[in-house]
Amino acid sequence: MNYEMIRTLCPMEANVGYDWAACCEVFPRLHALETTPQSPRYHAEGNVGIHTRMVLDALLECDHFRAASGMRRETLFLAALLHDLCKPETTIVDPVTGEISQPGHSRRGAVDVRALLWRAGVPPELREAVCRIVAVHQVPFFAFDSRRGESPEFIARRLSWSLDLPDLICVARADMRGRACADQQARLDDIALFEQLAREDGCWGTPRAAASAHTRLMYARGSAVHLDTPLFQVQGSQVTVLCGLPASGKDSWVARHARGIEVVSFDDAKAELGLKHGENDGLAAHRAIDKAKALLRRQEPFVWNATHLSEQMRNKTLDLLYAYNANVRLVYLEVPCDTLFKRNARRDTTLRKADLERMLHRWEVPLPWEAHEVRYEVEPGGRSE
Repeated sequence: MNYEMIRTLCPMEANVGYDWAACCEVFPRLHALETTPQSPRYHAEGNVGIHTRMVLDALLECDHFRAASGMRRETLFLAALLHDLCKPETTIVDPVTGEISQPGHSRRGAVDVRALLWRAGVPPELREAVCRIVAVHQVPFFAFDSRRGESPEFIARRLSWSLDLPDLICVARADMRGRACADQQARLDDIALFEQLAREDGCWGTPRAAASAHTRLMYARGSAVHLDTPLFQVQGSQVTVLCGLPASGKDSWVARHARGIEVVSFDDAKAELGLKHGENDGLAAHRAIDKAKALLRRQEPFVWNATHLSEQMRNKTLDLLYAYNANVRLVYLEVPCDTLFKRNARRDTTLRKADLERMLHRWEVPLPWEAHEVRYEVEPGGRSE
């Protein structure tokens, strides 16, 4: 599978359909959708394969998709095609009631789709646009009934900082139209209302404006602040947090850009303690965190060099930094698939290829609102198989 094969799947002209058999040939995991059941309450049409084809049919009828071209059209088609890719792996059948659910399929789907498209050499901009939609494709259904107690305004604003809301709404609307359920029209009405809210709030097709980067950051993290009023920022350390898979170039970045600056590194802590990969990570983390706290108390600048691969792992670091009023620049580094594995094989490291493969299942690229500044330094390239 490679990007050129994937590109041929998307109908790029009006009144041209898609080839489901070709889609399954390029993405073999789609075959499993045909035997994956769904709750009749939400999907009376049948299995996930039937639903996905109905979603694609609805997408092709959508005015937004019809008007789209180039990478945007590919984004919409791939997001609709792959939005439920992980339902087979997440399906749970209640042994008493027989109720079927697929908890977490959106977020896990985004992670798996990222790895698939990365291996295929899909351009990172296109890949991430697809993955960001997959990760939240159900959010517009429930924006007015958030389980987290978040307001629809908050949801729309934060989403606008990471993706294009018209694209998300297009896929969400196709997802809802591509099913048979009792509350279909009510959910379509909610999607339309969410769209109207985004339009009126100034985040339709553009990121919602904020008075400052610090104001946006604190708002996105849940602080009760007004986006149009600058929030005072207490002085703290200037911290650069590196993020990326092993062998993506973090050590090289430090050598080029952080001369004379203190570096906090789990790998350095492991080396100092004589630990191998996966051996007593807690002890190494404790050592690195103690060093970071000492620098934060002195308000000294430093670089935090670690994989920070998942949102959960990044938040552990970011929570600590923001508690000390640090100004944070998050630098995400990425290289093509072949480059990464070749580099890792050449490195003097205890990290095996199998370990690196497993890490792909936790790979979540940082979103623009996670820090005061987020930079994406991605080495171009592709892969053909």
